[in-house]
Amino acid sequence: MKKKHSFMLVSVVLAASLAVSACSSNNKPDDHNATGETTAGATSISVFAHMSPDIDLRTNSFTKELEEQFNIAFDWTAIPFDGAAEKRQISLSSGDYPDIFLLVPWVDKFTPTDLIRFGQQGVVIPLNKLIEEHAPNIQAALDANAYYKAMSIAPDGNIYGLSQFNECYHCSYPNKMWINTTWLEKLGLDMPETTEDFAAVLEAFKTQDPNGNGKADEVPLSGSIESFGVRVLPFLMNGFIYNDDRTYLTLNGTEVGFAPITPEWKEGLAYIKSLYDKRLIDPGAFTQNAEAFKKIGENAEAQILGAAAGMHPDIFIETGLDARYTKDYNPMSPLQGPYAQYATYNYPVDPGATFVITNKASEEAQVAAIKMLDYLFTEEGQLRGNRGEEGVDWRKPAEGDVALNEEVAPLFYEITAESGQTPRNNRWDALAQYYQPKAFRDAWVQGTDIYVPSGFERRLQEATTLYEGQEPEQLFPHWAVWIAPESVDEMSMIQVNIKEYVDQNTLQFIAGSKELDKDWDSYVKGYEGLNLQRYLEIMQQSYDNSTVK
Repeated sequence: MKKKHSFMLVSVVLAASLAVSACSSNNKPDDHNATGETTAGATSISVFAHMSPDIDLRTNSFTKELEEQFNIAFDWTAIPFDGAAEKRQISLSSGDYPDIFLLVPWVDKFTPTDLIRFGQQGVVIPLNKLIEEHAPNIQAALDANAYYKAMSIAPDGNIYGLSQFNECYHCSYPNKMWINTTWLEKLGLDMPETTEDFAAVLEAFKTQDPNGNGKADEVPLSGSIESFGVRVLPFLMNGFIYNDDRTYLTLNGTEVGFAPITPEWKEGLAYIKSLYDKRLIDPGAFTQNAEAFKKIGENAEAQILGAAAGMHPDIFIETGLDARYTKDYNPMSPLQGPYAQYATYNYPVDPGATFVITNKASEEAQVAAIKMLDYLFTEEGQLRGNRGEEGVDWRKPAEGDVALNEEVAPLFYEITAESGQTPRNNRWDALAQYYQPKAFRDAWVQGTDIYVPSGFERRLQEATTLYEGQEPEQLFPHWAVWIAPESVDEMSMIQVNIKEYVDQNTLQFIAGSKELDKDWDSYVKGYEGLNLQRYLEIMQQSYDNSTVK
């Protein structure tokens, strides 16, 4: 797929199995509003929804407004975040499921595989006609965003569910590197631009006592094994060959390839091993969780962290008003290596669906539900449902306010709640974040001091500009490729095994339990037993059949 200057939407279809656990439901009043009062003639809609600790969907003021605006009586099965996926699964497998599911994407969602399976079973209904007849804003969003449309339309032509469309700019380049520029200045070092520059800087951090305490306690580079761009391998490997940190697939013309068996990957591992052997990379970067990573960044006795992998600095240091280290860490550009200077790109809109309508919904409930969702695809709906009440949670721009993108007119200013203030319970927060294209997010008023909380999003915006456009000219569009239903289980198992094999052997080569010169060929041959060729065949066929090129 040719790289676009605009955002791309892509998905990988992974198999999901149904688990067995328990799920409770609420009593079903015929007609009620958010306060429990009867609303005559309202359309009853039963909803399975995620509910954060700060929100009570039954008494929420935004719930009440929606019920009045669309003449709806919601019957909530409100599920806490913990265990939400299992409760959704048992709801479906038991047959006792609601009219609609309304989910927070980072908690749980219907995978593309789920949508195909439940769509073919008739459990979730196609939304095409409902959108065409009753949801002009959703239709406009699909028409305006070709990749969102490709993500939403299953291979049989049906839209079985919709994902939240949230174009988080800084999320699209997650694998950033943040370096201690205070240490650079103290040691008289320039910002590293190449892989060799970076090695020299890390060496200086280790040997020249930049924290000034007379101890060799500095950790030149660290990271974690979790999400949010904290793995050190992608940033370092991208000077040699593109590493998407997910599928490891590449695209050359129309041919799908696999990066970890290439000579460039081998050379990249040799470079990373050279840093490891000199103890310039924290060994914990390959084993520790985010909590351990942050303990290094916030070390109590002295500042010890030189460089850190992460989507944003709040992962490894505190960034609040009184944070002691927040100004010290600033973003590096992708490193120029011997073959490349890539940045890992991932479209921030996830595939799957956070909204579906089931076959339990009456025709009236179907229409009311899609109209309600259509409202969330408007600017007004986003501000009210996701941000809260005007004058309480946000206000219109004032003179002197500056938008996140300084070239656009500001749209709203978020009013920060005071510490200890009781949650207002007047919005749906992440549950309502349905249509926030980059233009909407760019118009968010942000402070101009990037080192305080009111300017944090601007800090991330500015950091991301260093990475934008540094992805390869061609990317395998894993985020918008639908896998044939008959191949999903096979593909998913192969992919899991391959990723585990890549991770395991990467660590073995870097730590030295395997030798690149002696063991490389047997490592490559090992992929035969993992059915790499079959995996590539499935992904090649899926790419060839996709509408995204």
